[in-house]
Amino acid sequence: MTPFAQAVYDVVRRIPKGQTMTYKDVAVAAGRPRAYRGVGNILNKNYDPSIPCHRVIRSDGTTGGYSLLKTKLPISVTLIPWFESRSQRKRKIF
Repeated sequence: MTPFAQAVYDVVRRIPKGQTMTYKDVAVAAGRPRAYRGVGNILNKNYDPSIPCHRVIRSDGTTGGYSLLKTKLPISVTLIPWFESRSQRKRKIF
């Protein structure tokens, strides 16, 4: 693993639950401000579930290559209603 890839994984691991960062924000925090496409390539190859790649989004607010729904709709439109409906289904006992 390259030092830059390790830096990217370290930055992404520190993104708090419920928060997001853009690929560019991750690149800046990892020390290579213009390497946002590199960040996307690194995260695309990630298979470690401890690295929350789903918290990294594009600058326009849409999901990137790592997406549950493989769509380009804004996160608030795609993921939040899905999670809300899922939590409501879990509450039903019978």
